[in-house]
Amino acid sequence: KAELRRLQREEEERRRREEEEARIQAELEEAARLEKERLEQEMMAKLAAKDRERREAELAELHSLEQKFLSAEQWKIDYRAHAKWEHYLSCDENPDPTVLREINTFMSLWREDQNKDIKLVMEKGEQVLNLIEKLQLLLVDAPSNQITEKEIVQYQESILELQNLLHEKYNGATEHLLKVTCMYEDSETGNMHAVIKDKNVTFCVWVNLKKKVRFKNHVFCDAQHGFDLPKSLAMSSVAVRILHTHYDHVSPLWLQCQSVPKLEVLDSKELTQDSKHDIEEPGEEGNKANEEPSMPVKEEPSMPAEEETCGRRKSVVSFQESISSIADVNETGEEDDEKKSEILDISLVLFGHFVVQEPLIQEETSEKEEAKPDENIVDLQQFVPVGGVYHIDALQVPCQVKQIKDWSMVELRNVGLEAYPYPSEEAEDATHPPIEITLRLSDNVMYFATPVIARWDPAGQQWRTDDISNITYETEEKSITFKMGAFHTIALLQDAHINMPYQGWELQPTGTDEALLTVTTVFAVIQIQIKGNQCMVSSVVVEEKQVLSHITGKWISPLNLREVLKKAGVNIFPGEYSYTFLSLNKKAPIAEAKAYQQMALLASAFAFGRSKWNLEAGQEQVVFKVSEHLKAESVKDKDWSLYLFNGQKAQKLKITESSEAFSEEIEEDSEFHSTIYHMLKDFSSKEAIDKVETASFLFIDVVYQLLLATRVLTYS
Repeated sequence: KAELRRLQREEEERRRREEEEARIQAELEEAARLEKERLEQEMMAKLAAKDRERREAELAELHSLEQKFLSAEQWKIDYRAHAKWEHYLSCDENPDPTVLREINTFMSLWREDQNKDIKLVMEKGEQVLNLIEKLQLLLVDAPSNQITEKEIVQYQESILELQNLLHEKYNGATEHLLKVTCMYEDSETGNMHAVIKDKNVTFCVWVNLKKKVRFKNHVFCDAQHGFDLPKSLAMSSVAVRILHTHYDHVSPLWLQCQSVPKLEVLDSKELTQDSKHDIEEPGEEGNKANEEPSMPVKEEPSMPAEEETCGRRKSVVSFQESISSIADVNETGEEDDEKKSEILDISLVLFGHFVVQEPLIQEETSEKEEAKPDENIVDLQQFVPVGGVYHIDALQVPCQVKQIKDWSMVELRNVGLEAYPYPSEEAEDATHPPIEITLRLSDNVMYFATPVIARWDPAGQQWRTDDISNITYETEEKSITFKMGAFHTIALLQDAHINMPYQGWELQPTGTDEALLTVTTVFAVIQIQIKGNQCMVSSVVVEEKQVLSHITGKWISPLNLREVLKKAGVNIFPGEYSYTFLSLNKKAPIAEAKAYQQMALLASAFAFGRSKWNLEAGQEQVVFKVSEHLKAESVKDKDWSLYLFNGQKAQKLKITESSEAFSEEIEEDSEFHSTIYHMLKDFSSKEAIDKVETASFLFIDVVYQLLLATRVLTYS
């Protein structure tokens, strides 16, 4: 017992000694920690003070570089003016779509032209599509001070009238073709069928001349589209038309004319004041602009074009109000060249230029209880039509041409193209079998998942998914089969954010005023080459295979490249509301926009890439990796460094991509700077800085536009 008590006393004494030693050690460590924090705070305070002292000089130096953006804007204005003058001097047959007299004359002459040959309509249609494209580019790309509200309304009305006229001409050509069915009569079935196509349109028509049940289904060999009719239609004098337009003139005009963020010039004080308001109420302005109704479109074959055009024109006003609200904001940003203290900056309404993208289902602001949204209505903020539109119609067969000796006789009826009613009015209350449709999808479009099939509702002016069933999608054959209760205009829709968020991105210079932007998504790797004032899709790789060869290798503008990729189903361009459909860390506009601006200025000599720590950095700041890059080979992992930027301050981080946790601790022997440019200048060679200062303003502008369009710092 005595020995046990002795051992207990020794154990207690040892424990007390250990506790005392631990307490002393903790006090020493705490004192060391406090001393370290004090020294760090003193160092950070000195660095912050030093940064404040040189801030004005650094911003002034950056401002001189940023003048390149203004030079690019002026160059584009001069280029448009020169192109307009060259068109005037050429005196060719193509009208200037911006001149109301010329475009009205063009439409009047074509409307009076009685030649209804389908091939001639297709040729003329290509000219019409070019005119529409020019007007759409003007609406989304022209500076606000270069386009008036009156011109905006005029361009929109011209687009709608051209779209209506083109569809009217296709209806007229269809009517003419149905009157001369004997020219295309099939010797085996006795029925008429024809496929006529070009790069913009695939025109398929079948006429039931023999009215035999065994011929109720048909596949158009040249197009691989097909149908299976109910017995009642197989015994009727009916024609079936599948008009596949590779463009979309059915969806609302706001979807066809989506804008991209633009550079704004604001006084730095105005920017600070506006930023507080924009951050507190990010959606207020957008919600006001989102009251535009969906645009009507010509849909029923028997609908008079004049009546429909008038109906569509009513909605132009609200669309114009959305655009004019942007113009009002832009006009407040005029720069006074005499004020040297003003700093070229990015407006926080930068990403508000998508205000023309209205949510399809609007929230009621009244005190009444909100109506439950219809699940069958497609939200065009989330799903977008890809691959064009399929006009699937049942038509009345008109009186046929009769040959009497040398005379061709046909009964003339001024009714136009008439739709064949199915289901008939008598059978509305009874059950009627559906129509089965098979569509061969285009090889020029990527569908990364089973597309959503929607029908156009002319009454509600919206895409709907009801009345469509039994959908079968064959991935290998690229065909889709479905049934519908009536004949509809069909579109195949894909999730607009299926390629978001990106898994990675990298921007690296490849030569003088040349760079390569690589965006890696879950399904594809997209490489965009930049050179001078143009860019091109150099490759799209899906499952280690090169795809979409028809769009690669063509030098075009950033705006055209954006549209080309979206039409091909490869959407890497977020909209205003895209963040609501994705789980991501939305970055503050001020930090994101300034980062893109300065990255573009540095892109001629520095490579930039995604950092995994960008997600951990919070909303107010962005993190990316940077490396000086003056050689052609790719950047090695050890050459990357991480930088943090919040719009007002840039710093080099001590951590690397392989670090275990995120930390804002700055790299040893580094300082704070007001700009990314001056931050990189501390660690860069003179050759790199010289290359930055001599970079072409057009190259810088293209890089900036692509960064704004892809928004890699938020959507990756």
